[in-house]
Amino acid sequence: MRVGIVGSGVMGEVHAAGWRSTEAELVGCFSANPEQAQHLAEEYGMKVYADYPSLLEDVDIIDICVPTYLHKAMVLEAAAAKKHVICEKPIALSLQDGQQMIAACEEAGVRFFVAMVVRFFPQYRLSRELVAKGQIGQLGVLRLKRVSYVPQKPGDNWYADEARSGGMVVDLMIHDFDYARWLGGEVERVFARANRATDGPGQYAQVILRHKSGPMALIEGGWAYPPGVFRTALDLSGTDGLIEWSSDEHAPVRSFTLTREGSAAAVGLPTSGLSDDPYALELQHAYRAIVSGEPFEVTPQDALEALRIALAAKESIRSGKPVHL
Repeated sequence: MRVGIVGSGVMGEVHAAGWRSTEAELVGCFSANPEQAQHLAEEYGMKVYADYPSLLEDVDIIDICVPTYLHKAMVLEAAAAKKHVICEKPIALSLQDGQQMIAACEEAGVRFFVAMVVRFFPQYRLSRELVAKGQIGQLGVLRLKRVSYVPQKPGDNWYADEARSGGMVVDLMIHDFDYARWLGGEVERVFARANRATDGPGQYAQVILRHKSGPMALIEGGWAYPPGVFRTALDLSGTDGLIEWSSDEHAPVRSFTLTREGSAAAVGLPTSGLSDDPYALELQHAYRAIVSGEPFEVTPQDALEALRIALAAKESIRSGKPVHL
């Protein structure tokens, strides 16, 4: 199938590299930055298109890697052109927009995949598999962390404008909201607190989720670190053990489980594929699903529910009160 990329920034380049690992034909790209688009096209053997409709005419799949506030219009246009759509997270800035995007793709009979890439990180996938197998018993508490620096974009930094990016809670923490829901099921209550920088978009937040099935999740996120720093971690506690991993460690995922005598025993679990690019893995999956007609592992509704949690967290920060979903 023929693929076109919209956007030539960091994510456009990451996705172009990921498509190389599939059997798809990377046809071309369109970008608001022609010079950047030309560089991307030369590196990946693509054609630069002068406008979005022209690119849509020549492809079967469109991969949207543009700022969040542009997602809705481009997805709707792609659906109208009967093209399958892959779109970077977050799905949109509002639930209404996300619902309209999903409905448009369904009515057009095209597939719609939202790139929630954390589900394709080997450490996160392995941890979820261990939980599903019951290795740590009944899941009780999830602690997830994702902290970085304020995105640095020369010129017009749309990340710094919450009206266009959704801010840190929507743009960054949405990954862990999705992961928590993947493990713990539907969320019924959200409570959040945050500190903001006085001179910019910097923010650090803590969000508590209560899942309908019983587990609690404590999620930390922030644009608060020096440039170049990006840290993530998970800590999953159950009735029979613990699973943990941190990007600061070189070790694979570690699991601490109870022996029959009730004493704690540390077991290092080697995991294969840590060198695999999760962005390539998600595009390989999306491409296979589109070609074969199989279901996506991440549905558009999953992406919409992650946005619902993120927006509830923002509302809780604003009001100082818990939000019930």
